[in-house]
Amino acid sequence: MRSSRLLAPLLVAVSVMTLAGCAGAGPTAAPAAPATPSATRTPTPTPTPIDPLAAWVDERMAGLSTQQKAATMLMLHAPGTDPAPSRALIDAGASGVILMGDNVSGDAPSLAALTAALVADPELPPLIGVDQEGGEVSRLDWDAAASAATLRDAPPAATREAFAARAASVAAGGANVNFGVIADVTSDPGSFISGRVLGIDPAGAAERVAAAVAGERGTVASTLKHFPGHGGAPGDSHTSIPTAPSSLAEWRAGPALPFAAGIDAGAELVMTGHLAYPAVDAAPASLSPEWHRILREELGFDGVVITDDMLMLQHNGLAEYADPGENAVRAVAAGADLLLYVLPADPSQFGISVDGLVASITAAVDSGRISEERLDEAVRHVLTLRRSLA
Repeated sequence: MRSSRLLAPLLVAVSVMTLAGCAGAGPTAAPAAPATPSATRTPTPTPTPIDPLAAWVDERMAGLSTQQKAATMLMLHAPGTDPAPSRALIDAGASGVILMGDNVSGDAPSLAALTAALVADPELPPLIGVDQEGGEVSRLDWDAAASAATLRDAPPAATREAFAARAASVAAGGANVNFGVIADVTSDPGSFISGRVLGIDPAGAAERVAAAVAGERGTVASTLKHFPGHGGAPGDSHTSIPTAPSSLAEWRAGPALPFAAGIDAGAELVMTGHLAYPAVDAAPASLSPEWHRILREELGFDGVVITDDMLMLQHNGLAEYADPGENAVRAVAAGADLLLYVLPADPSQFGISVDGLVASITAAVDSGRISEERLDEAVRHVLTLRRSLA
């Protein structure tokens, strides 16, 4: 903000002529020269420092077509230990890949050789993510750090130590994004997510989520999942749209706390879940403009919003989610920056291709269903993260 300063002008002094008191007055004194008013000066504004990262991203974006921007919003999976199929996704314009168990064989150096082959542009490395929570969800055999089953009963410092070691294991394999910080919270042992949570109460989970992000900080990018919270939504989002009975006020007082703590700790990504809180929005959070607004405006998150695997929407069998192109458009329009797809070797069995997804998003931009501003916002978030990892 700039503060304006008003300079009061100086008054011009007027000289007074003095007259002699008798006839034949002496010479009149010459009037004094008027004082010159000071010039009114506007302070020179201090130049706003240029953010080199933002400037670099803006320059890169200026050269992208709408189709290229749409491709930038994709993060996909290609099975197998041959890097060629994954590299083909990057060459097609996708921003990254997610590694699954079928990509990992042997040790960290073997995986690092695969991931090194995916880097097409060292100035803008791809996002290479992995679900390395430890415990129930683990892709990397060399990660021996403690899992949630142990950490939820230990002091938060133990979580920070474990996730620092976990991040090192992820980085050793050449990945730069960990989809590993569960911010869901539940005390229900029958919950789908129960074995993976870092706390059974919101306050305890919040402390450990923040510690996990702090542990990963500077080694890999951290991801909080599954926003707005799977713990209160019974059911498995891989095959259904779990529904939470909570009101927005109840959510703010409970499930929101671990996400808020992780965001404050510096998490670079938040993963939205395919789960619904009807009191807030009937749509699953991954497709909900209102949940994206809450994430941005109420929790203050300014990083990358990534969806959970978009194929999960198709797997639930509901006709509303049968069209992958429509699902992609709804997610982007709602506020997603990055769309995640765990694809099989033949994605066409689900009606999916990179070209098809790009075409759906591009058509939505052309029709105005997705605004240019929304598209650019998403791409800017993604490119900023990629560039920061260079």
